[in-house]
Amino acid sequence: MKPTLVVLAAGMGSRYGGLKQIDKLGPSGQAILQYSVFDAARAGFGKVVFVIRRDIEKDFNELIISKVKKSIDAEYVFQDKTDLPVGFSLPETREKPWGTAHAVYAARTAVNEPFAVINADDFYGKEAYQTIAQYFSTLDAKDSGKYCMVGYPVANTLSEYGTVSRGICNTDANGNLTDVVERTKIIRENSKIVFIEGDSKTEIAENSPVSMNFWGFQPSFFKHLETYFTEFLKENINAPKAEFLIPWVVDKLIKKGDATCKVLTSNAKWFGVTYKEDRPAVVKKFQDLTDSGEYPADF
Repeated sequence: MKPTLVVLAAGMGSRYGGLKQIDKLGPSGQAILQYSVFDAARAGFGKVVFVIRRDIEKDFNELIISKVKKSIDAEYVFQDKTDLPVGFSLPETREKPWGTAHAVYAARTAVNEPFAVINADDFYGKEAYQTIAQYFSTLDAKDSGKYCMVGYPVANTLSEYGTVSRGICNTDANGNLTDVVERTKIIRENSKIVFIEGDSKTEIAENSPVSMNFWGFQPSFFKHLETYFTEFLKENINAPKAEFLIPWVVDKLIKKGDATCKVLTSNAKWFGVTYKEDRPAVVKKFQDLTDSGEYPADF
């Protein structure tokens, strides 16, 4: 069974200043997510499911779906803030959807096979898709609780133009994730990498593995999402900015013993557009990758 790629493309892009999910960055106007789909298809993925907002549906159909369908089965679902488990209703104070785990929850009716989850605005590198596809190929039905993620050294995931949010990962002797802590303000200051929390700054080692939201799950994950989303809402339904995040769910599952999460490593190079100032460097990187023959100029 070929795995599915779930692309989280419903983010507001507030720091970037626009719809970076469909920003034209490649030499023929490709968005970053088109490179992700290209890499997934050649790694053996059979389908892509985009999670988008309703207000970008028209542009998304015209600019993305019409193109990627030439090489892989593609569909999209909506992340809607009103999409809640039975027994809950949307409070008037809630303006945005509920976070990355809620975005995956939105894909529950479209995915029935092992699946990877990525951000639409991150470039992960072809090796990352090959690595996660290889991991999926080693599993069978009895491995429904075996998940994975692709980790990157934190030093390779920073922006020159401001802080970034990353999940700092710890692993056991078998390479399984033991702990993932979301740090929302990581930055390089002078020669050190630090995360900022209130008035304090804590140094992070250059090679500390971080989550770039490249996860690998089995369909069982959707059942767990339902359970933990309900738990999250009981505590946070009236907190207008609270977010239901993938690392939080994975952390709960690991600590309860309901799942393991292998931290996979590869030679893949990550880059992205957190801030608008990141854009020129990303455009150049795609041009360089095209010139080197890594990607065709138009696809």
